[in-house]
Amino acid sequence: MKDFAAIDFETANECRCSVCSIGVVIVRDGEIVDSFYSLIHPEPEYYQWFCKQVHGLSEEDTEDAPVFPRVWEKIAPKIEGLPLVAHNAGFDEGCLREVFRVYQMDYPDYEFHDTLAAFRRHFGYSLPNHQLQTVAAACGYNLTNHHHALADAEACAYIALKIL
Repeated sequence: MKDFAAIDFETANECRCSVCSIGVVIVRDGEIVDSFYSLIHPEPEYYQWFCKQVHGLSEEDTEDAPVFPRVWEKIAPKIEGLPLVAHNAGFDEGCLREVFRVYQMDYPDYEFHDTLAAFRRHFGYSLPNHQLQTVAAACGYNLTNHHHALADAEACAYIALKIL
């Protein structure tokens, strides 16, 4: 796969629709050509303690951030016609579907590929775990800012270029 968009969401709480940040990395002809990052005002508008511990974002970070439809207006043209790639794609696809539903947006039925599942197919359970930073390291990528949506999308893009 040489043309795709790697995508990663962080959420404010247990609801998959509560996206509070997004990272997207565009790959064309096997090269990273563009990237996008934005904070997002989450819906529902509260942060769970656990989520704040994971990604470090809080109400103060996103209180003035745009809502999802405004952010997606900028992303949609960048990813048009591209398959989407995520590590543990079920989570990120679930987030995207749910936030589209919350804002009553027509979901374009994006094609998702999962680097987690692809890694397991190719390498089995040879690693101590299959978390993004572990798989990225096994593929030669040093993920230094794990749970920052853009850093995670970049790591996912690197993994995808290696194994998809």
